Amino acid sequence: MNTAIIGGGYAGMAAAVTLAERNIPVTVFESSKQLGGRARGVLYNDTQLDNGQHILLGCYHHTLNLIEQVGGNIEADFLRLPLQLTLHNRFELKTPHLPAPLHTLVGLLTAHGLSFAQRFSAMRFMLAMRKNNFTLPSPACGGGAGGEGTSLVENTLSPTLSRTQERGQDITAAELLRTYGQDEALIRLLWEPICISALNTPVHKASAQVLLNVLRDSLNGARSDSDILLPRINFSALLPERAAEYVKQRGGRIITSCSVDSIVPHGNETELVTAEGTQRYSHVICAASPSSATRLFRTVPQLAPIAAQIEAMTFQPIYTVYLQYPEHMRLPHPMLGFDQCFSQWLFDKGQIAGHHGLISAVISAEGLHQELDQDQLAQKVARELREQLGITEAPLWHKVIAEKRATFSCEPDLDRPALTTPLANVLLAGDYTAGDYPATLEGAVMSGIRCAREISQLA
Repeated sequence: MNTAIIGGGYAGMAAAVTLAERNIPVTVFESSKQLGGRARGVLYNDTQLDNGQHILLGCYHHTLNLIEQVGGNIEADFLRLPLQLTLHNRFELKTPHLPAPLHTLVGLLTAHGLSFAQRFSAMRFMLAMRKNNFTLPSPACGGGAGGEGTSLVENTLSPTLSRTQERGQDITAAELLRTYGQDEALIRLLWEPICISALNTPVHKASAQVLLNVLRDSLNGARSDSDILLPRINFSALLPERAAEYVKQRGGRIITSCSVDSIVPHGNETELVTAEGTQRYSHVICAASPSSATRLFRTVPQLAPIAAQIEAMTFQPIYTVYLQYPEHMRLPHPMLGFDQCFSQWLFDKGQIAGHHGLISAVISAEGLHQELDQDQLAQKVARELREQLGITEAPLWHKVIAEKRATFSCEPDLDRPALTTPLANVLLAGDYTAGDYPATLEGAVMSGIRCAREISQLA
């Protein structure tokens, strides 16, 4: 048995490590010079950046365990912060040192920037979702509380929501939140920042069920599951480069700058045509980007329907604006949000990683920022920092990294491709494949591990 993995991002390297751990020969083909895919390090002006400012949550157990397995140290590699959401001069939620889910409920009740009615409404929503096991309620539940005799939630499901559920469909996060009495200000200050950060999809388009999956795992488990982990090192070094060494030490091969041109089925084997030549493998895991997977699959009759399925998906952008200020400049918090600005979240790389004066501003999902060129966008972000925080000094340099197809648009009832394919020895991995999670590093890692386990069961 020998396995080829197409793509050296987080999904592909998770699969490679899992196979190598089981002593299954593996070869990874990565088309670029650097491992990491859409979560990779970028060197600019002698400064180590990332192609996007990703964050991890304490509930990302598969990713964190994998980092440790390949030699990482979670406490050294990350700045760990208890859940705190701060929108400058607008809103602040800080969770106390209490067991989950009490820490979230108390945090909601004591949040600044909301009326008591709004805070109580947010707490009631969380209690109702917990009672429903963080699944969308069915008409048989008898209302928004999820059953008869519950007084914590007074709002009942609207007829529209009940009819939707009778059709067996998901709904948008906005529809779910409004049904449970979350007013527009509460959605804008609390739920929409969480939704966009987690799903990279506007709340009026985002899947309610996937949002509930994230709330379930981050806010309803152990208290540490809601922690925010900000990487101190770049994303290539964090996992993929360590994973490559782990695989090579166990006899595997990592081939960079080598794209796969085509997949050719040959009975119980699959042939890969690459820049290095042609080789047959017992199994292939395609962990490439959606566009690359589509290109490879569309020419194989058995895989063409999956290519069409991927092509039908829509995608959302993430823009990261790096601004290098003089070293003495720092933000009030390592992670800080803005309300009703282009900049959604700011990260102080000095406090996080020792890169003093370097600020990264993240703009997730679609919006008006896409109409600006990169210089205009950087100037707009710098102006917002001046207006919101009084930072009068001009940045020394800026760098805008635009991932225009950063993640799939996580919409209700999205038809995501399965890990298995009609070819028993070809599997598909990636954060866009079927699963409970949106397009996150954890979703990518979980898909790679599941593909590897499918193969290892046959060994």
